[in-house]
Amino acid sequence: MTRHYPTDLLLAVGRVQRDLASDTGSAVARLLKENDLLDLGCLFDMEALAQALDESLGGLSQFPYRPLTDTGDVWEQTPVGHVLLDDTRAGNTLRGLLLAWAMGNPVTVRTSRPGLWRAVFDVLREPGFPLPAADTAEPGEPAEGVLVTVPDLVVLAGDSATASGELFAGSGRPGVPSVRIRPRPGADGPQAPVADLDCRSPWFRELFTSVYLAGTSLDAARHGDPDRAARMDARIRYLVGMARRTAHYADLPRVDGMADLARLPVLEKEALEAGSLPRARAMSSGDVPSGEVLRSGASGGEPRYIVYSRTDWENMVREAIPLLRALGIHNGDRVLNALVGGSLYGGLMTTSSELTRMRVEAFSAGQQVTADMMLMLTRDFSVNVLLGQPAVVLPLLREARRRDPGLRLEKVVYGGTPMTESDKQWLRDELGTRSITSILAANDGAQIGYQCDRLGGTLHHVNDDYNLVEVVGEDDLPLPDGETGHLLITSMQKFEGPLIRYRIGDMGRVDVRDCPCGVSGRVLEYLGRSDGLLKFKSATVLYGDIFAVLEPFRVSQLQAELMTREGTETLVLRTESRDDLDPEVLRAALTEAIAPLGDTTLYGGGLRMFELVVECHPEGALERNAVSGKIRTVIDRRLG
Repeated sequence: MTRHYPTDLLLAVGRVQRDLASDTGSAVARLLKENDLLDLGCLFDMEALAQALDESLGGLSQFPYRPLTDTGDVWEQTPVGHVLLDDTRAGNTLRGLLLAWAMGNPVTVRTSRPGLWRAVFDVLREPGFPLPAADTAEPGEPAEGVLVTVPDLVVLAGDSATASGELFAGSGRPGVPSVRIRPRPGADGPQAPVADLDCRSPWFRELFTSVYLAGTSLDAARHGDPDRAARMDARIRYLVGMARRTAHYADLPRVDGMADLARLPVLEKEALEAGSLPRARAMSSGDVPSGEVLRSGASGGEPRYIVYSRTDWENMVREAIPLLRALGIHNGDRVLNALVGGSLYGGLMTTSSELTRMRVEAFSAGQQVTADMMLMLTRDFSVNVLLGQPAVVLPLLREARRRDPGLRLEKVVYGGTPMTESDKQWLRDELGTRSITSILAANDGAQIGYQCDRLGGTLHHVNDDYNLVEVVGEDDLPLPDGETGHLLITSMQKFEGPLIRYRIGDMGRVDVRDCPCGVSGRVLEYLGRSDGLLKFKSATVLYGDIFAVLEPFRVSQLQAELMTREGTETLVLRTESRDDLDPEVLRAALTEAIAPLGDTTLYGGGLRMFELVVECHPEGALERNAVSGKIRTVIDRRLG
């Protein structure tokens, strides 16, 4: 049976809702009016239905899977099959139809007014979103399928009925349990939307079955899903439909699936900043405000403010918990969270939200962490996991190790900046660290990928169900696997301030591989910032290539600054290392390995056209951004 997705039903309901709100002479309004059903218009509430389904199913964006926090396993939710509805009350029948279709069930309505229900089917199908089959039959006619009886919504005796008419009035039918509503004193009827009441009712559970996939992670279930392509098509349809609520995306073309993604425009950082708060509201949906607002570290300029609605935040947490488990954080671990927080920066806040859902003990120190705190927590609380940014925590770890040679740390999870292989080896040799893993993330769209302890270099597994990663060339067209280009992300589960084909300013390449950790699928090799291209002397040198040459010298951080000094183009390379390095030794290694870094005298008469300067600093000496804690990796003073 072809799988259908509740998000397509939501898009169809949203189309009817807009039709009813904008034009009383619309086909939908005429249909309801001609059949004395105008009160049923309240059932076409896309936001209420989406929220109700999201809570009841454990996440619309994870459907058909529901990950379990404490085990890492998943439930798979599937349609119950063919659903029969007896049309006794129109409101009940419509409620049953919408939710049966949401769960992917074909429906037969046994009714004495088939014309009405065929017209309803046509109205919902008119936008063209994939919906399950539906038909009508005579009352009492035998039919194969599961008979689902939708009960009345009944105000308890002694309470007044609301203006919603038949939806909330009546005493129920003999033998059919009703959803009973007790309004608070002085209130005019129930406060919860109809969809919320229905999705919490027993009859809704009759519309789907749940299968427990023991030992199967969310990632494994998704990669093994035979309907993966259809699931991703539904994801992008819903994202585009939701994005059209914003002024910026109001004119997006219709998409039917992933094959249409490349037709959508690339979102540049300048456009995102110009359309976002506080400058403008072009990226805002107009929904009731909810959720969290984060800011970028602003290491490259003015800060950006990123809005996550309540649902967006929930999606981030739901997706991050399986990711953290894949990074080696398990039940019973004690985690020192030393990611940077405060000033609306999201590193500490997002991970804290995730860790509080897990069966771990978290110590959220943020950038206030000290070597003394590390020693105390590992000694007195048996902390065994450190979550932090290398530029911040490595100098502290070395100081803690100097004070206590017995310091041990079982697991390190890092993010924000890369960690060199020499630093990873120091953790293994000096602290006995068994697992070293990393998260690739951005405040704009949260987690982009993760590096398990079996991948090396800058390779990261990607989760396209959460952040779809594209690699494009200079013409913004997708590149084949293995080719290097600009990275675009499409945040598939972020609907407030949506990001569609957003150029994040990084370079990389993607390939498909089977990882020894057991995860198969797309792997991103992250190659750093696109502004990490150092152009001088008519040559181009990659920041990452310079860092690679310095790897044997156990350099932890590298900053490259281009400037003009006394008419000479100058590249200043500043390093941090735990060792006392000789700048001339590093300079010799660099000029030998990377030709454009040498040949400082290009013309006669001793005219110097280029100069390479190397500065060696101890760990922690370079200036950190006050918000993100990061070092500016590339600075070009020649610009502007």
